[in-house]
Amino acid sequence: MNKHKQVLNHLKQFGTIESMQAINLYGATRLAAIIFDLKKQGHEIKTLTVEGTDRNGNTCRWARYVLSREGDKNE
Repeated sequence: MNKHKQVLNHLKQFGTIESMQAINLYGATRLAAIIFDLKKQGHEIKTLTVEGTDRNGNTCRWARYVLSREGDKNE
């Protein structure tokens, strides 16, 4: 199974995915590119900005991708 299918299956099962999850679970280091391709295929995926702190206490932001169940034409 390719990374696009793995990420899409993850979104269908759990509803969201973040970059570190994609790297740790599927070895997908270019999640934004995968999401871009999935959107081009017609999947309705929203991008949320999440803010937190890194291991050094610095504020940082990252993307959380959310699959819209109603808008996913392939379900």
